[in-house]
Amino acid sequence: MDELQAMRERHSVRSYTDRPIEGATLEALQRFVEQCSRESGLHLQLVLDEPEAFSGRMAHYGRFSGVRNYVVLAGEKGPDLEERCGYYGEKIVLFAQMLGLNTCWVAMTYRRGCAAGQLRPGERLCLVIAVGYGETNGVPHKMKPRERVMDVEAPPPDWFLRGVDAALLAPTAMNQQKFQFTLRGSTVTATAGIGFYSRIDLGIAKYHFELGAGRENFTWG
Repeated sequence: MDELQAMRERHSVRSYTDRPIEGATLEALQRFVEQCSRESGLHLQLVLDEPEAFSGRMAHYGRFSGVRNYVVLAGEKGPDLEERCGYYGEKIVLFAQMLGLNTCWVAMTYRRGCAAGQLRPGERLCLVIAVGYGETNGVPHKMKPRERVMDVEAPPPDWFLRGVDAALLAPTAMNQQKFQFTLRGSTVTATAGIGFYSRIDLGIAKYHFELGAGRENFTWG
């Protein structure tokens, strides 16, 4: 499975079995989280066998069960923190899918005090990603028509349409899909709408767009 296939097959999963992440799968996931942490300048941490963050009423309200493993997305406070967390968090999500694991982005329905990991001074916890072996593989989410999330002046090239279609596969808070991709020449500008966690959603969608469009075909504006 490559990233494009993982992007198409990955869906949010809220209920997990008690099967532990171990062996070669654990080693590969841990290495990848550490690699993304170095590349991004974020403080990304894989937390294992820790049930307390998903033991409260909020987790029950969010219909989570069996979550014992998660990735903490945190970093130094700054204007681009949420977008970077979205971008690199989705890289981890798709890599986990390629390893045969299931995931779910979690913004509110967990106990933040228990899931803070080891934050350094000046850092902020953005959100976490539940990871493990799901009881199911989840179901696809509803998507907007591509015309509602793109702005073009002429019939767009195929690579741009592939990128938009890939972005629409991206998970977003409350399935809002409040982002827009604008094409001028070979320059693409991605903007976030107004909504909960829209900057995180934008980072996720931009990574999907790159995978679908091919990074060699455009420059970000």
